[in-house]
Amino acid sequence: MDELAPLARIRVVLCEPSHPGNIGAAARALKTMGLTRLELVRPRNFPHPDADARASGAIDLLHAAYCRDTLDEALAGTSLVCGLSARRRALTPEVADARTAAREIVAHARHEQAAVVFGTERVGLTIEELSRCQRLVRIPADPTYPSLNLAAAVQVLAYELRCACTELGAAAGPQGSVVNPASHEEIEGLIEHLERSMRASGFLHPDRPGRLMQRMRRLLARARPESEEVAILRGFLRSVSEREVR
Repeated sequence: MDELAPLARIRVVLCEPSHPGNIGAAARALKTMGLTRLELVRPRNFPHPDADARASGAIDLLHAAYCRDTLDEALAGTSLVCGLSARRRALTPEVADARTAAREIVAHARHEQAAVVFGTERVGLTIEELSRCQRLVRIPADPTYPSLNLAAAVQVLAYELRCACTELGAAAGPQGSVVNPASHEEIEGLIEHLERSMRASGFLHPDRPGRLMQRMRRLLARARPESEEVAILRGFLRSVSEREVR
């Protein structure tokens, strides 16, 4: 197995990037480290001459970038999603430093699709965007000023991913990947099904939802269920719903 093969199954997602120059610089950062897939969620200005100028020799990768209307579209087909953020928030996914996360992502990407998600230049990832992630990744930085430029953060993660490929090499086994992990779409389907069932039963009050569904997302992010396990849970929910109707 080519030790760098996992890079082809790792996509980098930029959520609502404001500056086209950062998009071009991110494309260049990916190409220098051997990554090939860039996803853009509602970019403010793209295509743009500034993006082309900053991409330099990575124009091919830049022009092949996918533009999506939603983050869910950008994550379709993935089964491990890691979000980059320097900010601490309540009910976030499990936290890992960039180097540790890169090893997990590469191990997973030997067999499955993975994504690394970056937020906007101004505020980073929103709570809603982080809720789609199983890991919160932090780049170790000076605590008095931990905020990196978007393209610089992409470069750091791309470098760590390439190093992780070299370090792990072609060792046997998925090393941390679960067997047939549930896809992003399957997890989102389960969460929607859970919310419908909770509302129908009265367990979730529509006017006072609180953070219940956010906590359910965090629970599933920790559990990393397999496709079959998600199907079992949804089958159970359907069974309960049918019994209540009778």
